[in-house]
Amino acid sequence: MLRLGVEKDIEVVRQAALLLEAENQKLVQKILVLQRELLQLKGGDPTQLALKLAELEQQLAQRNQTLFGDSSERRAKTKRSGAKPPQRGHGPKKQNLREVEQVIDLGPVAATVCEHCKKAVEEWPGQFEASDEIDVITREFVCKKIKRKKARCKCHRTIVTAPAPPKLFPSARYSIDFAILVVIAKYLDHLPLERQARIMKREGLDVDSQTLWDYVYAVARILRPAHDQLRDYLLDKAVVGVDETWWRLMGAEGKRAGGDGKRWQVWSLCGNDAVYYQLEDTRGLSAAEKLLKNYRGVVMADGYGVYSALAKKGGGFELAHCWSHVRRKFLEAEEAFPEEAAFATERIDALFHIDGLCPTGPPGDAMRAKLRAERSRPVVDEINRWVFTVTALPRSSLRKAIDYMLGLWKGLTRFLDDARIPLSNNHTERSLRGPVVGRKNHYGSRSRRGTEAAAILYSFVESAKLADVDPHAYLRVAILAALAGERIPLPHELVTTTAMPSP
Repeated sequence: MLRLGVEKDIEVVRQAALLLEAENQKLVQKILVLQRELLQLKGGDPTQLALKLAELEQQLAQRNQTLFGDSSERRAKTKRSGAKPPQRGHGPKKQNLREVEQVIDLGPVAATVCEHCKKAVEEWPGQFEASDEIDVITREFVCKKIKRKKARCKCHRTIVTAPAPPKLFPSARYSIDFAILVVIAKYLDHLPLERQARIMKREGLDVDSQTLWDYVYAVARILRPAHDQLRDYLLDKAVVGVDETWWRLMGAEGKRAGGDGKRWQVWSLCGNDAVYYQLEDTRGLSAAEKLLKNYRGVVMADGYGVYSALAKKGGGFELAHCWSHVRRKFLEAEEAFPEEAAFATERIDALFHIDGLCPTGPPGDAMRAKLRAERSRPVVDEINRWVFTVTALPRSSLRKAIDYMLGLWKGLTRFLDDARIPLSNNHTERSLRGPVVGRKNHYGSRSRRGTEAAAILYSFVESAKLADVDPHAYLRVAILAALAGERIPLPHELVTTTAMPSP
């Protein structure tokens, strides 16, 4: 008997999957036949029967896509571009590493005798066979013995001592660079503190995860004032993206809520060079209102109703909607309605192609405005005319896609009159990848203080990435500025650097 759970032969597993898929198709078709007979026996009218069968067929198509298909956007891209280009392999990548020279002595080959002149070989000064090799120098934790010099006057009444190096807090035993190392490992590389402690123990440092957390929270507390500055910077932009995803609170409060913990929400406010996160225990209107404050620009969002409700409530912003989300809705209907889905997605792809002809950001605004007026507007008008000619059953995936698009039409077409508005909110969605990967690795936070630290530190780490600034270098500059009582710079205000800072 074949046991798929332990079978390692990929071809055997593939054949088994194909057989199971074929059997599944037969069973589903039989269910459809029986469902049709049952509805007829119950005296259902033809329209109701057609609706029910269409719903069942759509559920089948979506389930097959989930089990056996590619992601919607990647699959469509492959179809448009044809066959995948051949893989060209991996060549040597340009590195920005410190170079260490290693000279290898001749050793045994120094005794070589020439077969022609019968004399021994002699070292050839200044001549080498050179090559490169990437190597690793093992990380080492050290205990620095800090000796601060003293000075005194002749009468010994005045004694001065060299200033102490800055510390996160007065009794801190671990350095600022150690704290930054822990923060980067957790919020950039997504390593839970318990795992970091185990790794450090293998490398000679015996430290518990609670100590690591104390230093993480100390960094977050020091940088908290700049967190508000980051949001204010984004709220000064003409266009911002917003999105949200869930976060788990795993501590005592989460356990009281039952299950694996209480669900919180990560709210993201995103620009081209910065992103701000706030963690709230609600996905409701109050959290969105807190995020956007008194914003007066354009908010790019998906179809989540909270943003529309906030705009109607009196929010001073204009709402723009994402064409990528509309495209995904039509791709969900692709298997059951291939012609209609193809018509819609091809026109949406044309909009992205037109925008792709322009430089990104403000340098391309004039050209983008011209192309949108001349080429994008006719495409949008064609889509608008087409939707009113399509016949689709009320609960079908095609009708859902059309209704979704029409419900957001005003926000979807706002880009035609404002060249600053992007076609999609993908940039903001990508900004949430860090917190999403993080929650998969360390499962969320154990306390409210943990959610506060996560919001602050994810904001600065991810903003540094968007601004093309090394996160380690940024955190060091920001912490030292805060400890010195100076204004904490935001990531985009730093000069781009790829070099790691010296301790």
